[in-house]
Amino acid sequence: MNKLNILWTNADPITSELMVFMYAINAKKLKWWDEITIIVWGSSAKLIATDKKIQKLALEAQNLGVMISACKACAEMLRVADEIAGLGIELKYWGTGLTEILKQDGKLITI
Repeated sequence: MNKLNILWTNADPITSELMVFMYAINAKKLKWWDEITIIVWGSSAKLIATDKKIQKLALEAQNLGVMISACKACAEMLRVADEIAGLGIELKYWGTGLTEILKQDGKLITI
């Protein structure tokens, strides 16, 4: 399957804008991948919950069909689960899912 997963753990706004979202948005627009999932993990959960520019990019990506899913444990520990859910982002415990991606040799970019 032509599916890409982007594991986003970096809370640097420039990296988030000019790599994570720039690539995901363009890859979806230009049909480089059929499915793209951005996995929000660690400090990126706090960034997406609080940064309006990043939220706007996330919405643009979602509107193009990019799936965004956040680590529920991280969001809870950082006390931003409600804010993330309010953005229409799925919250789930990602440990098992990430392990499956790796075991199945899935396509994974880690930022």
